[in-house]
Amino acid sequence: MARSYQQKLKILCLLKILKEETDEKHPLTTTQLIERLLAYGIQAERKSIYNDIAALEDFGVDIIKVTQKPGGYYLGEREFELAELKLLVDAVVASKFITTKKSRELIHKLETLTSRENAKQLNRQVVVTNRSKAVNEKIYYNVDKIHSAIAKGVKIRFQYFAWTVDKQMELKRDGGFYEVSPFLLSWDDENYYLIAYDAKAGIIKHFRVDKMLRISLCREAREGAEEFADFDVGAYTKKTFGMFAGEEEVVTLVCRNELIGVMIDRFGQEVSTRRRDEDSFFLRTKVAVSRQFFGWLTGLGDGVRIQAPEDVRQRYCRYLDRILEDYGKKSGDDDDGRKNFIS
Repeated sequence: MARSYQQKLKILCLLKILKEETDEKHPLTTTQLIERLLAYGIQAERKSIYNDIAALEDFGVDIIKVTQKPGGYYLGEREFELAELKLLVDAVVASKFITTKKSRELIHKLETLTSRENAKQLNRQVVVTNRSKAVNEKIYYNVDKIHSAIAKGVKIRFQYFAWTVDKQMELKRDGGFYEVSPFLLSWDDENYYLIAYDAKAGIIKHFRVDKMLRISLCREAREGAEEFADFDVGAYTKKTFGMFAGEEEVVTLVCRNELIGVMIDRFGQEVSTRRRDEDSFFLRTKVAVSRQFFGWLTGLGDGVRIQAPEDVRQRYCRYLDRILEDYGKKSGDDDDGRKNFIS
């Protein structure tokens, strides 16, 4: 390599070395920097190192000089602090909608934003890839296409699948395509959802992004803008339990005082409440009444009760009766031949 060409590369290689190998606990001395440059086939003198570091500092690179022996230099401020990178790694690992393969790829890219020694701390956090993860490797591209459609204001077409008992992906509508107007993407209950307007049904719907296949952008302009004029995605996800749709109802619940934190976590601090007595309070909110809503109530046991409306209360009672009957059929036989599990 010609010496003049080497010198053009020298300052770039020096910056690369500082980015990859140095941090507050791992500075490199001038001698070590010269040795690292030799590995790239670049010869350097001490004075030229000083000049290059000064030039990088003039350009705005934060290079810290350590005066205590043995001394050295390290890259100070970076685009991301180590604590921020750890937070991002945790978010990637915890995200069910990102596949294991894509999680590893993303984390590897995040590791390049800090020194090699600090990257080891990020790598130690990659320990939960056995948790449930999406299997659709194209989710990255799905999200990108949906964002493009939203930006362009056009509809999208896609196929949608569900899991069979045999753990196979089965296309819904016998493989037929859905066509909707995309407006928002929401991350709820550890999954990514598209919130869109279905013109044929005349309603807002949501779809799991990792269950969408063969997405393509349409030429037709999207519809339903008036439906989203005052749309509150936070309120939508609060009332739609587990993103399962249901008929919207304003319900009144009677809750024990110790459940106030649970209710605020679920419905937000602005939810309407008033004291009932010393031990309980009323809560009034709009929810999508579904089996998932009833299941959530069941998990709270006798700490919460549906007060109104009466038809929702009766539907919940029937929901509980069916569960009790089902368990009754799955226990030991009683005198009349039925299985009785619950007394």
